[in-house]
Amino acid sequence: MQETTYKKTPRLKFMLILAAATSVILVFTLTPWNVVPTLVTEDVAVIAVTDYGCVGESVLGHSVVVADCDAGVGDIISAAFYVPAMEQNGYYDRIEDKLAMVNP
Repeated sequence: MQETTYKKTPRLKFMLILAAATSVILVFTLTPWNVVPTLVTEDVAVIAVTDYGCVGESVLGHSVVVADCDAGVGDIISAAFYVPAMEQNGYYDRIEDKLAMVNP
């Protein structure tokens, strides 16, 4: 008599693929994209010179420290720094507009 062998379904492989797909979906739906920092390069006005470098103020209102700076107070230098994405994409403006509609 011929013996019949049954193959098991690849449950472990299926579960791993399902777990990977679920984690990718969760990352794309739950990640706070407005908080992820973005690199901004802009010209800043030097407001102070310290031992660590020059301190400049950006147009966005952030204080930026530029190391190895030979500029003086009042000079304009280029600086690269990280800011939350919500400041770049207008998220704050949309929130303020919604609040203005709610508050009389």
